Amino acid sequence: PEQVTLPAPKNELEDMNACGPATLAMALRFWGWEGDQYTISDQIKPIRADRNVNVEELKYYVDNFVPGMYAEFRVGGDLDLLRRFLADGIPVMIEESFKLDKAFIVEDDFWAGHYVLLTGYDDKTQEFITQDSEKGANRRVAYTTTEEYWQSFNHVYILIYPPDKQNNVLNQLGAQFDVDANRQYALDQAKAVTVSDPTNAFAWFNLGTNLMYFQRYEESVAAYDQARDLGLPKRMLRYQFGPFISYFNMGRIDDLSALADYALKITPNSEEALLWKGWALYRQGNREEALASFQKALDAHPNYGDAQYAINYVYNN
Repeated sequence: PEQVTLPAPKNELEDMNACGPATLAMALRFWGWEGDQYTISDQIKPIRADRNVNVEELKYYVDNFVPGMYAEFRVGGDLDLLRRFLADGIPVMIEESFKLDKAFIVEDDFWAGHYVLLTGYDDKTQEFITQDSEKGANRRVAYTTTEEYWQSFNHVYILIYPPDKQNNVLNQLGAQFDVDANRQYALDQAKAVTVSDPTNAFAWFNLGTNLMYFQRYEESVAAYDQARDLGLPKRMLRYQFGPFISYFNMGRIDDLSALADYALKITPNSEEALLWKGWALYRQGNREEALASFQKALDAHPNYGDAQYAINYVYNN
């Protein structure tokens, strides 16, 4: 159809850095769930100052704390796919760029990440209807803006739905319901953009991330290097951690350490940057400092499994 407007769930304005939990709350509320962002944050963002909740954490919350609801995320989405899900009665969450209205860091580039929930579209005006935990309910956003802002997050989309919509999701995703097939598709898409638009840093970054998924670390690092040379937003590593993983696996420990230091300068309480700083220290032979960094990661995010694993690993080796 030319136009779709799904019923908008009650808007939830986000608490500090809580667009993930707030947007997930709206997505769940669409299906009759009765909690709010704090119900979710209690489990996956217990420290209020935590500045990022990633898609894996959102899926973990639904899988473990919302009986009778499914959560899936895929990458490499496009506007047509978003419209098809909406036409099928399923709202879609996406993660995208966000322009800050004031400076928070030195020489701020005003770039951050943000989640929104799409609940409708209008082909006549070429706009999506979005539920935004920062800017409010029923905001109309041009298709071109969504396309531009979405690219920086590998065109990731998150589907929250009840079991009776499972067949709809399977039909819409087709072969891409398979996570590996989806990732290969996204890899091919990103690679094509690096050819058609070779100065696009986000395309190179997405290529690096999709290669990292397949443990093709050497190619991944080359793509990330290209993205960094072209210039990425200062907060990029607050939200996406592929470069840490690829540099670590390629043994580029000094680069990993420098990258983690840079990320921590921007986001001092980033549990992921603290984790990878710890692994860099460990590989450089600084066992005690590594343990201290892992512990800081755990303090920043209690029950952070990767940090707990790291501490156990260092104690046992």
